[in-house]
Amino acid sequence: MRSLYLLIDLSSVLVPFIFSFHPKLQFYKKWKQAFVSISVTAIIFISWDVWFVKKGVWSFNPDYVLGIYFLGLPIEEILFFICIPYSCLFSYHALKVIFPKLNSHNTEPLFSFLLPIALITLAFYFYPKIYTTVTFLFLAGYLLLLKIIYKPAWLDRFYFSFFIMLLPFFIVNGMLTGAGLDAAVVLYNDEENAGLRLLTIPVEDIFYGMLFQLMNVSLFEFFSKRQTSFYLS
Repeated sequence: MRSLYLLIDLSSVLVPFIFSFHPKLQFYKKWKQAFVSISVTAIIFISWDVWFVKKGVWSFNPDYVLGIYFLGLPIEEILFFICIPYSCLFSYHALKVIFPKLNSHNTEPLFSFLLPIALITLAFYFYPKIYTTVTFLFLAGYLLLLKIIYKPAWLDRFYFSFFIMLLPFFIVNGMLTGAGLDAAVVLYNDEENAGLRLLTIPVEDIFYGMLFQLMNVSLFEFFSKRQTSFYLS
């Protein structure tokens, strides 16, 4: 089914798009900040994707894509970097509206300290496996950058939304990695990862997804704050 990857992209964004107009959530009012954040992050991750394809870290099953390519990537992969972050930012915003008093400051600093240490340690342990090393180091570095320089007050809320989003993550990523299919949509070279999978999903995908969401959320918060400051000035 050559349209499978496209259907996965579109189905992942359909419900968040519809509920963006919910009178309580009104996420459509945040579209400017959201799409700027998505665009900046997409440029970075598409560049990363192109590099990984050239290095043979992963490839795409031609049986599940339309055959339209840009920079060596199927058009569905480009759409992935638009549809998935839109859904994630919508979910982050919705949880912020629904749980406005969420506070886990007691556990967030410890988690934000221990996670980078663990990631750096594992990155060097699995070196030179490209997917593992690059993903773990980039996530550790980005977390430390946020904590040390920006000290965001929203990081606990991000962790909360990320763990909530793990359920749809496993559904979408499970399909992309072959769950319930004759073959995977995204084909991984296990020579470039740790070889550890949760069902069909390489464990690195969880941390790649965390970095992907974290970058989108951090930019979304940054641009939202700037717009609020502009209106108040």
